[in-house]
Amino acid sequence: MIRLHRVGFAYPDSPAPILHDVNLTIPEGELCLVIGATGSGKSTLLQIVNGLAPHFTGGHLDGTVTVGGLDTRSHPPRDLAGTVGVVGQNPAAGFVTDRVDDELAYSMEQLGIADSVMRKRVEEVIDLLALGPLRRRALSELSAGEQQRVAIGSALTAHPRVLVLDEPTSALDPTGAEEVLAAILRLVDDLGVTVLLAEHRLERVIQYADSIARVTDDGRVLHGAPVEVLADSPIAPPIIELGRLAGWSPLPRSIRDARRQATGLRQQVREQLQLAPSVAPTHAAGTSGRTALKAQRLRVRYGQVTAVADVDLSLCAGELTAVMGRNGSGKSSLLWALQGTGVRSGGTVHLVGEAGSTGYLDPAELSGPDAIRQIALVPQNPSDLLYLDSVLAECRESDTTTGAAPGTTRATLDRLSPGLSSSSHPRDLSEGQRLALVLAIQLAATPRVLLLDEPTRGLDYAAKRRLGEVLAEHTAAGAAVLLSSHDVEFVANIADRVLVLADGEIITDGPVGEVLTASPSFAPQVAKILRPLPVLVVDTVRAALGAAP
Repeated sequence: MIRLHRVGFAYPDSPAPILHDVNLTIPEGELCLVIGATGSGKSTLLQIVNGLAPHFTGGHLDGTVTVGGLDTRSHPPRDLAGTVGVVGQNPAAGFVTDRVDDELAYSMEQLGIADSVMRKRVEEVIDLLALGPLRRRALSELSAGEQQRVAIGSALTAHPRVLVLDEPTSALDPTGAEEVLAAILRLVDDLGVTVLLAEHRLERVIQYADSIARVTDDGRVLHGAPVEVLADSPIAPPIIELGRLAGWSPLPRSIRDARRQATGLRQQVREQLQLAPSVAPTHAAGTSGRTALKAQRLRVRYGQVTAVADVDLSLCAGELTAVMGRNGSGKSSLLWALQGTGVRSGGTVHLVGEAGSTGYLDPAELSGPDAIRQIALVPQNPSDLLYLDSVLAECRESDTTTGAAPGTTRATLDRLSPGLSSSSHPRDLSEGQRLALVLAIQLAATPRVLLLDEPTRGLDYAAKRRLGEVLAEHTAAGAAVLLSSHDVEFVANIADRVLVLADGEIITDGPVGEVLTASPSFAPQVAKILRPLPVLVVDTVRAALGAAP
């Protein structure tokens, strides 16, 4: 169904090709998972398959790409529209209508499908992706996760033979991600749809993959069975890392298989935890207990919809807090209301004065450089904060605006995303690279309170590790960090405290270990495999085994 023969691709003015000598064959009815480091070329590979590269992106394409028998060199995307359905990294950027049901029908209208057939397909997709409550909503009113489900639905209504998905679960809560992946799997199993899916959160998808294509740092693609590709891959989910550590063979891809192999490991870790409980860190040792921000009876309403309902919240200096919950539960609305520029329908928010000060500041009353030094927010779409024509210009402007020493922003960026060219235009960066740039800009001001909305979208495991290290240093310096995330593995590794939001209300507030292990939805892979042990991450297991006699 999809065949790439000796394919290479270079963007205009690029010093080197991003893909080189790629040979890849994906048969009909297969789900192929595309993995690789942030910025390695995964999105480019997907754009080559759907014809967007080079027809829309520009650049030079070598070799041959055929999809469903059509050569993409001589058949532009409009010729492939009935064969290939596409959902990009930023679904909202692809919307062309204002309402959910109109967006679901749009692709079929362009293909000239009969009205009676369109209505039937819309209803089928609404049922498949549980979009019923959203069908008459404005797209602009939806959360990022809800928009992602609508974008997938819009691609499915055209009944494509090939479905190309770029991080389809990145904005979805764990339950929503499982539902969407189950729907995609039904298309593969029951209808023979071929799926090419790029994803960084491999823990969510590897059990469903028929094959894996790993884009290497030199632009080549290694393609094979999942266990073979992951056996020595530097990019691997916790379940694979745990299997390697324990010496399991074959490596498990599902929690069920891993638990069957984990009996001996579970006993080893249990014994070591009894001997040395300190190998299971609490994360909270650096918390000062001093309040940095306090919200009382905070309320956010959009018309008749209550997004945040009388929330009381305190953030402590030196503490990293994660807020989790279903899509549409109010997480983003909470962050924007705290930051001061978002809707606030009631209640109060105060930045508490630094040690020795009794002053109180409302973030909504701050402006300019003083505001970002007090409280900064990195939104879900980091491109909203980028407006200059190069990485270098953005970094220099950040240093000037915040009063930081020259090179401060660039140094932080190099830690988060090494190797970015100073001359690159921000729009040419991957989603993860743009996020790193915006985070570096915000951190240059060393804000006392840092708010992050889904900060791991587009980041591979190594990039998340670097992000965690930078945030740990920021909290150790006395800042408070609040991040909204569906990435349970990231939260398990870096958070001190977790809040769970439902229908705009905080229903859970406690230490990361207690909250995550108590929830089937939010428990990380290691916790599920080693349950009932209080272990969240592979590093804890590694420490336990290293300390064993």
